Amino acid sequence: MTESIYIFTDGSSRGNPGPGGWGAILIGKFGSFEVKELGGGEAHTTNNRMELSAAIRALSFATSQLQNFSTSKLVIYTDSGYLVEGITKWIHNWQKRRWKTADKKPVLNRDLWEELYGLADGKKIEWKHIRGHVGVAGNERCDEIATSFADGESPKLYSGVLQNYGIKNILNVARG
Repeated sequence: MTESIYIFTDGSSRGNPGPGGWGAILIGKFGSFEVKELGGGEAHTTNNRMELSAAIRALSFATSQLQNFSTSKLVIYTDSGYLVEGITKWIHNWQKRRWKTADKKPVLNRDLWEELYGLADGKKIEWKHIRGHVGVAGNERCDEIATSFADGESPKLYSGVLQNYGIKNILNVARG
C-alpha cells in the first residue's frame, strides 16, 4: 500500500550571500512519530543554496530514516520557484549541456543540484510550488526555522505525533 509523506521546505539568508538557514517539516505515518522538524544553517551562503539544502536534508532524512520511504509518494511544498523549476525542468537540459545554462554559463549550485537529483531520481515525488508568506502553516513554520538558524539561533524542533503538534492546520495549503 502506498502512503503519502508530506514535506514542507524553506531557506533563508541574511544578505545574499550571508548567514543562512534552512527548515523542513516531514509529515506522515512512519515509525514512532508522525511529524519531524529539521533545520540547520551555514555562516556564509545564499538563499538559493539554503532552499536546495532544505530539500536535500528532508529527502536524506526520508531515505535513511523512514521505513516506508520506497513505497511512499512524496509531496514537497516549497515557496521556491527556483527549486521546483530546477528539479522538474531545467536540470535535464543542464545535464545534456554538461552543466551549462542556455547561455553557456556554468550552472550555479551544481554541487547541490547533483546531490538533490541523486536523491530524487526514480522516486515518486510531486513538487508543489506554493506562495510564501500568505499564511500556509507549513511554509510559515519552515520560514521561522530557517530564519532562526540564519540569525544564529537554535529553535526547538518538534518530533512526535501529529495530534500533539502545535500547528493544527499543517496540511492546509489552500492559500498557497
